[in-house]
Amino acid sequence: MTTDRPIYIQLVDEIKLRIITGFYKPGENIPTVRELAAEAEVNPNTMQRALSELEESELIITHRTTGRTVTESTELITNTKKTIAKDVVLRFLTKMQTLGFQKNEAIQFAVKEINENE
Repeated sequence: MTTDRPIYIQLVDEIKLRIITGFYKPGENIPTVRELAAEAEVNPNTMQRALSELEESELIITHRTTGRTVTESTELITNTKKTIAKDVVLRFLTKMQTLGFQKNEAIQFAVKEINENE
């Protein structure tokens, strides 16, 4: 975990990553708050806050008797993945502009690096 963002936001991002990459599959139960908190070495209240935010976004659904599951909506998961990818691209372009690259130059640079490292 890094210190520039609140821990619960970092936890939200990590669990989202696990969902969009298929580590936690659609409809699958996720570990309990205590298990996740122990794994992340955080207070269970902090983990609960992260999970509550994921519930608000509907990526995680709470069931009274069976715990929490990942949404079964592959469309929601795909849209979340695209939103995160867009943010990554925008941060890349912003950083490249800070380095003095124009957008087209930054894209050409990235394509060249990708082609050279295949």
